[in-house]
Amino acid sequence: MEENKSPHILNTSATLLGLCFIVLTSIKVSKMQDSTLIDETTALAIILFMTSSILSFLSMRKKRDLNNKLERSADFIFLFGLLVLFLTTMMVTFNIVK
Repeated sequence: MEENKSPHILNTSATLLGLCFIVLTSIKVSKMQDSTLIDETTALAIILFMTSSILSFLSMRKKRDLNNKLERSADFIFLFGLLVLFLTTMMVTFNIVK
C-alpha cells in the first residue's frame, strides 16, 4: 500500500520556503554586493517550494486519481527545489560567486 506523501511534502516545503525567505531577506538587508546569483537561485528555490506546497495541499483535497498526479508533481518539484538549494549552498560555502 502506497503511503500518502502529501502532508510530508507540504510540511517540509513550507519550512524550506520560510528558510529561503529568511536567506533572501538577510541578503537584501545586509546589502551584500555581488550576491545577484545567490539572490536569483534563492528566488528560484522560493518559487519551486511554493509550487510544491500548493500542489501537495491540492493533492490532499482532491480525489484519488488527480491526487496521485498532483502528489507526484509536488514531489518532483520539491526535489528540484532541493537541488537548487543545494547549489546555492555550495556557491556560498565555496565562495563561488565573485
